[in-house]
Amino acid sequence: PHGQQILGGGDHDRRPHGIHMLGGDDHDRMPHGPPILGGGDHDLRPHNRGHHHQVPSAGVHKKLYNKRLNVVMSFREFMLDHNKTYTGHQEFRKRFSIFHQNLHRIKQMQRGEKGSATYGITKFADLTESEFHQMLGFKPELRRPSLHRQQVHSVPVVRLPTSFDWREYNVVTPVKNQGMCGSCWAFSTIGNVEGQWALKNHELLSLSEQELVDCDSEDHGCEGGLPENAYDSIMNLGGLESEDDYPYNGHDGTCHMDPGKVEVKVNGSLELPQDEDQLARWLFKNGPISIGINANPLQFYTGGVSHPLRFLCKPKDLDHGMLIVGFGTHTTRYLHRKQPFWLIKNSWGTNWGEQGYYRVYRGDGTCGVNLMATSSIVP
Repeated sequence: PHGQQILGGGDHDRRPHGIHMLGGDDHDRMPHGPPILGGGDHDLRPHNRGHHHQVPSAGVHKKLYNKRLNVVMSFREFMLDHNKTYTGHQEFRKRFSIFHQNLHRIKQMQRGEKGSATYGITKFADLTESEFHQMLGFKPELRRPSLHRQQVHSVPVVRLPTSFDWREYNVVTPVKNQGMCGSCWAFSTIGNVEGQWALKNHELLSLSEQELVDCDSEDHGCEGGLPENAYDSIMNLGGLESEDDYPYNGHDGTCHMDPGKVEVKVNGSLELPQDEDQLARWLFKNGPISIGINANPLQFYTGGVSHPLRFLCKPKDLDHGMLIVGFGTHTTRYLHRKQPFWLIKNSWGTNWGEQGYYRVYRGDGTCGVNLMATSSIVP
């Protein structure tokens, strides 16, 4: 130990000083009015330039994390529900990203819905818009004149019931599944022919869509076609085989139709009016109707009466073939509004929509449902 303090003699350095080291008086204890770096409160205000961002709070981080976790869990549930598997990590990441983007599209469809339809995660939720459109094979541009097509200008007035469903009269076969082949036009055509044959001959037969995919030279198989052309092709082919004799495989193939196995023939076709009241009367009197429709709402449709805003489902953009089998009126749950609708059979299996069916608003040409309605003529 040293006998004296390091910094000076005696206990000078232990004694309190009357003034502060940095200046006289208590200047350094007094608050300064302006911030150090500039006048006013400039330096207290947040800056948005460059990298000077406010750091997100822990609460914001947690909210983003939970949102991401919910998407991941939804995707896992989607994969389990629909038996989805992907080849490798890259494909998994791609499908997850598409799924995530589609959640925003689902919200947009729901916000634009005027009816009671609900939109959600369907088996197509991991497909891009362009991938989904590969299934949509209704091609109005393929339409050509036909000597065997008649135009129906008016339908006799009849008193219609509030609802009607041809499924209750054994003229509609069970829902089928076209897979990823764009053969909806063939299913729409065949559904109409099945109904017409059942009504005329009192026998419901399941007929071959694959025969049209393989043998109809007027149309383009899995790349699309048109019922109006297909009716003529059935005439030229000599008729249709049954589903059992010419089963569906969902791919373009070589025609191997056997004329000896023909079950049903077609004599021509009808182009039906666009007025929906007349269409309802024709359906009630004559059977299911083949139609084209804009399928934009269908990728995420889960049920209810679909009535999207017009810009979300432009009537002239017909791209999917379906089959009207009935009509009815739905009363909304909360506002108790009456919604007339068409009951429409689709070809995407029973695990889509309402057990394979779609209801769409009836009366204002929603999604072009009334623009290309046709029927076959059977002997």
